[in-house]
Amino acid sequence: MRYTISEMAALLGVTTHTLRYYEKMGLIQPEANRETGYRYYTVTDTRRFNLCRELRAKLVLHEGVPAEQILCGNGAADLIFRLVWAQKPRRALVTAPTFAEYATALESVGCTVERFFLREQEDFAVTDAFCAAIRPGVDMVFLCQPNNPTGQLTTLPLMEQILHRCAACGTLLVVDECFLDFLPDHALHTAKGLLGVGNLVILKAFTKLYGMAGVRLGYALSADTALLEQMQACGQPWGVSSLAQAAGLAALEETAYVEKVRALIAEQRPRLTAGLRALGLRVLDGRANYLLFQAPETLGEALRQRGAVLRSCANYPGLGPGWYRTAVRTGPENEQLLKLLAEVLK
Repeated sequence: MRYTISEMAALLGVTTHTLRYYEKMGLIQPEANRETGYRYYTVTDTRRFNLCRELRAKLVLHEGVPAEQILCGNGAADLIFRLVWAQKPRRALVTAPTFAEYATALESVGCTVERFFLREQEDFAVTDAFCAAIRPGVDMVFLCQPNNPTGQLTTLPLMEQILHRCAACGTLLVVDECFLDFLPDHALHTAKGLLGVGNLVILKAFTKLYGMAGVRLGYALSADTALLEQMQACGQPWGVSSLAQAAGLAALEETAYVEKVRALIAEQRPRLTAGLRALGLRVLDGRANYLLFQAPETLGEALRQRGAVLRSCANYPGLGPGWYRTAVRTGPENEQLLKLLAEVLK
């Protein structure tokens, strides 16, 4: 799509004078009609304000995805909102329980959010029954892999089945893989191999694995480059700071740290699971760096009186009072938690 200088300035949220300055500095390069001399701008020009060239080049090697299929953003939440604002879906489907930000973003554009309630007797796993809820008229589907807060993984064959169902219904599938990189075998579960098969966007972030929540840095992967351009145009032009980009580049060099974290989680998760179960608690066999478990509803308040705060999941649709999520941490920290729980629950 072509824009006049006034239209492009409005799209970027700047004055025409500022836009001409950007042009003079080489930040934006309009094209000219040789016959008429008419100058015009395209949506692609907006990406010059947030290309994150060096970071995206590094992510090409890290993810094995072409640079044009990568869009960086101010955290995964920023990309969720950009995607929703770009598509403006009228009806969307999410699981319950899951990350609340999906519904928040969808409702910001007046979208009707349908919740597919996962079954407690199946440990809140996503099954092929989810496919039946995807039908024509559902514009967007969000799926968290592994799910937050359950830690449950959707098998790759089922993910492919869901994607094909979405393609048949004209539905965009959004797979949130922000916690997936904690798994040593993450490559066996990623949907990256399905890029190009159908309408698919994958969300990733530096927030979780690298502990960079305050820095705000995430990225989206999609073979639909036009959609990525639309997402870029739907937010502020300076969405990713130079400091965040530098932090991302440094983080991608920390391969030894990543392996250490993965090994720690793989070692400590079963130990923490066993410790919680030894206290008589129901614990889901999650695969993430956290565990969802069921305990007396009074547990949270009892811990607070002892100076400890445990994440209550009572506010998640599909759960309720008595469900809690705890991070898998170091051995001594996990033992400290188990000791405190034993004192409170006795």
